[in-house]
Amino acid sequence: QVRIIESGGGLAQFGGSLRLLCALSEGTFDPYAVAWFRQAPGKEREFVTAISWRGDVTLFSDSAKDRFSISRDNARNTIDLRMSNLKPEDTATYYCAARRVVPKRNEDEYEYWGQGTQVTVAN
Repeated sequence: QVRIIESGGGLAQFGGSLRLLCALSEGTFDPYAVAWFRQAPGKEREFVTAISWRGDVTLFSDSAKDRFSISRDNARNTIDLRMSNLKPEDTATYYCAARRVVPKRNEDEYEYWGQGTQVTVAN
């Protein structure tokens, strides 16, 4: 069982930046790929970005690829999502999810989920 805790959400201004952190529970020695998804009010949850266990493969949605970056520190079991040039349409609850080894875009492929952290971008 993998526990996931997200942190770092909050309020940002249009064009601003935020950093989200995903922490996997201690003792998570298996090779987990990690993804970020987000869900805006009244919308379906959508894929944002993902990273392989080794960090050598990253995936991005079209809306994220030029503005967001993802990295990880396996020694600390943390995954870092850095968002820049934020827009109001980035407002959503952001979820961190994990699955073994290979990152995927489909949320159904992910076994473990965090509770989410809210990101709000003001005009």
